[in-house]
Amino acid sequence: MTVGDGGVGAGRDVSHNAFGQGSQVVDNRQTHIHHTPREVTWPLEVGTVPGLASAFQPRSALRDQVDAARAQGSAAVLTQVLSGGGGVGKSQLAAAYAGEALRDGTDLVLWASAVEVQQVVTLYAQAAVLVAAPGTTGADPERDARALLSWLATTNRRWLVVLDDITDPTAIRGWWPASRTGSGWVLATTRLHDASLTGNGRRRVRVDVYTPVEAASYLRTRLTDDEAGHLLDDTVDELAAALGYLPLALGHAAAYMLNQDLTCTRYLKLYNDSSRRLHEVLPEAADADGYGRQIATTLLLSLDAAQRTEPAGLARAALQVAAYLDPAGHPYALWNTPAVLAHLTAHRAPAPAPDAAEDAPDVTAEEAEAVLRVLHRYALITNDRRQEPRAVRIHALTARAIRETTPVAAPARLAHATAEALLGMWPDPDVTHPGLAAALRTNTDHLHRHTSNHLLQHQVHPVLYRAGNSLLYAGLASAAVAYWDTLSDLSQQILGSDHLQTLTTRNNLAQSYWQAGRTSEAIAVHEAVLTDQERLLGSDHPDTLTTRNNLAQSYRQAGRTSEAIAVHEAVLTDRERVLGPDHPHTLSSRNNLALAYGQAGRTAEATPLHEAVLAGIERVLGPDNPDTLTTRENLALAYGQAGRTSEAIAVHEAVLTDQERLLGP
Repeated sequence: MTVGDGGVGAGRDVSHNAFGQGSQVVDNRQTHIHHTPREVTWPLEVGTVPGLASAFQPRSALRDQVDAARAQGSAAVLTQVLSGGGGVGKSQLAAAYAGEALRDGTDLVLWASAVEVQQVVTLYAQAAVLVAAPGTTGADPERDARALLSWLATTNRRWLVVLDDITDPTAIRGWWPASRTGSGWVLATTRLHDASLTGNGRRRVRVDVYTPVEAASYLRTRLTDDEAGHLLDDTVDELAAALGYLPLALGHAAAYMLNQDLTCTRYLKLYNDSSRRLHEVLPEAADADGYGRQIATTLLLSLDAAQRTEPAGLARAALQVAAYLDPAGHPYALWNTPAVLAHLTAHRAPAPAPDAAEDAPDVTAEEAEAVLRVLHRYALITNDRRQEPRAVRIHALTARAIRETTPVAAPARLAHATAEALLGMWPDPDVTHPGLAAALRTNTDHLHRHTSNHLLQHQVHPVLYRAGNSLLYAGLASAAVAYWDTLSDLSQQILGSDHLQTLTTRNNLAQSYWQAGRTSEAIAVHEAVLTDQERLLGSDHPDTLTTRNNLAQSYRQAGRTSEAIAVHEAVLTDRERVLGPDHPHTLSSRNNLALAYGQAGRTAEATPLHEAVLAGIERVLGPDNPDTLTTRENLALAYGQAGRTSEAIAVHEAVLTDQERLLGP
C-alpha cells in the first residue's frame, strides 16, 4: 500500500473516514474521537522515493563508508547524515538505499522532504495512521507524528526513515526517530556542515563529487544506453574533469549532448568557451533526470541563507573572492590580509540606526573567519585548515556560477583587492616554502584569467611579476617561458611596446629563455630590450643595467666568454657608481664577473672576487638567504677549480647542511 504526502493540507485538515477511521463528532464543549480498528497491510511506503537517475553509479567506495558508519552505530540511534554540496548526489544515494529497502520487504519506508519541518510532521502523521500507532487520533498532526516516533522506537518491524535536505537543524531537533529495538534506520541528507546534526550518536558521511572513474563511467553508460555511443571519444575523461565530476552537471551535459548530437570534443569546446553562460551549456531543458532546478540555482541555493547568517551581509562578497581563485584551494591566511578585510568592509551594508549616515564598521579578522565558517556550513566552500596551503576550496562550477552573477563593474575592484592580498602574503624568498609558492602561483593565474586583464590596466600589477619570478626561482624553466611569453604579449597589446613595464616583461622572458637553455633566443631578446631601454631610459638607469647584466650572462652561457667578461666589468663599474658597492645588484654583478673569470680559467682573479661577494652578501642579506647559499656554493666550486680541494669540501659540506635545514633533503 502506497500513500503520497497529499500536499501540505493533508497534515492539517484530513477527515478520519478518508483513512477508513470512522467519524468525528464536534460540539461546543469538546471533541470526541471514535476509532475503528483497522488491519495494517505490510509493507508500507509513505512519501515518494525518487527514481534513480539514468546511468546511476553505484559509488561503491562511498557506500562502504555509509555501511561502515551504520555498522558502528548504536542500537538506540542508528542514523547517518549524508552531507555535501548541491548536485553531488546525496538524495540519489539515499534513494538507492530506500529502493533496496523496498525490494527487500522492509515493513515501512518513509521518505520525507525536510526542507520545512511541517512537511516532516505531515508525513509522520500520515504514517502513524497507516501503521495504527497507539495514540493516533487523525485530528492532531503533531500528536500523531509523536505517536509515530513512539511506535518507531519500540516496534520490532523493520523500518527506514529518510529525511531529505535538512535546512534547519534546530527545527528538526525534536523529530529524529530512534529505535530501542535496533530494527530501524534513519538516513538524512543535508548541505549543512553543522555539528548539531551529528549529536546523539548520529554519524556524518561526507558526500563529494564522483571519482574520475565514476564520472567517466557515467558519461559512457548514459550515452551508450541511449544508442549514442558515437558521441564518445578520447576526451571523455577531460570532459568529466572540466565538469568537476559533479553528478548534476554530468547529467545535464549528457542530456544536452544527446539532444544536440554533440561529441565529447565538441561539447568540451562549447563548455570551455568563456563567452557562454552556464545556462547555455548546462540548460534547464537538459534536466532529463528531474532534478528540478537550473544548475546555477542548485549550486547557489543556500547563498541567501548564508548571506542572512551572522556576520550578516558578508557571505556573497566572500564567496566572490573565492570564485576568482583556484578551485583547488587557496591559503587560509588570505582572509587575514588588510586588502581582503577592506574588500569585505566595502560590501557590508551599514546597520539601520539613528546614526545610519555612518559607514559600516570595518570587518575584523574574526568576522572574516566567521564568514568562512558560514560558507563551509552551507556547503558553498570547503574550509579545512589541515589542508594548508590550500585550506579554502570551492567547486569549479560553483565558482563559475558566482562569477556569472557578479555585477559587471565588480571584477576590477575585486581583482586588485585579491591581488594585493596574494602579494601581501607572498614570502620573499619563496623557495623555502615550495608548497605555498605553488599555491600562490596557481591562484594568481586563476585571478588573472578570470578578471579580464584588469591586472594589466595602466600597469602590470606586481603580483604578476612575483608569480613569474617565482617560476624562475623554482627552476620551472618551461613554465616560466610560457608565462613570460604570454605576459609580454599582453603587456605590449594593452600598455604598448615602449611602456617601461613591457620592457621589464620582455627582459624576464629573455631570462626564462636563458634558464631553459635557449641561449640564442635569450640573447636576441636581451639585445632588443637593451636598445629600447637605452633609448628610453638612458645607459645608467637600473633597469638598463639589469638588462646589460643579463645579456652578459647569456653571452657566457653561449660560450662567448670574452664578450661576457667585458660587459660584466662595465656593468660592475656602473653599478658601483650608480647603486653603491653593497647594493644587491652590485653584489650580483661581482658574482657574475667572478663566474665569468672562472669560465675563462682566470682562477686567481675569480677566487678572491667570490670571497668578497660572499662577505658582502652575508652582511646585506644574511647567512640563510638562498642567494647567500648560492654564493657559498660558487665559492666552493672556485676553490675546487683552484685546486684548494679541502677548502672546497668544507664549504660544500656546510652548504649542504644548511640547504637540508632550509629547503629539505
